[in-house]
Amino acid sequence: MSNLIRWEPMREMVSLREAMDRLFDDAFTRPFGVRTSWSAPAIDMYQTDDEVVVKAAVPGLKASDVQISVAGDTLTMRGEFKEKSETDDKAYHIREQRYGSFERSLTLPTPIVADKARAEFEDGILTITLPKAEDVRPKVITVKAK
Repeated sequence: MSNLIRWEPMREMVSLREAMDRLFDDAFTRPFGVRTSWSAPAIDMYQTDDEVVVKAAVPGLKASDVQISVAGDTLTMRGEFKEKSETDDKAYHIREQRYGSFERSLTLPTPIVADKARAEFEDGILTITLPKAEDVRPKVITVKAK
């Protein structure tokens, strides 16, 4: 079964602008092949008939280091990778581990019931399950024969 999705030209313009910003940022501000900064975790978002599921890769974090909030149709994840202080003086040759805070906001594709949302953390993957609002869930109508 296919779903009809309302086309919103401004959403596509924003995503095009973000793609162009990333392109120019990668091409002109960073050395070739080197990623010097990290802004937010990689995510997957999908929906079933009953819920919207968001999975975020946050290896090295504890569940207490992440805050999740829902306001309207926006899901926001915040967290911080804390650097462990070491007493030894070291001369690093390569240092690619990420430290610092992050924030990532996503526009949810459908209305949800925020009070029944669940978040689980396992093996560095944060899974947020957001039940869809009752009025947007598919309804099954049974046909009775006479």
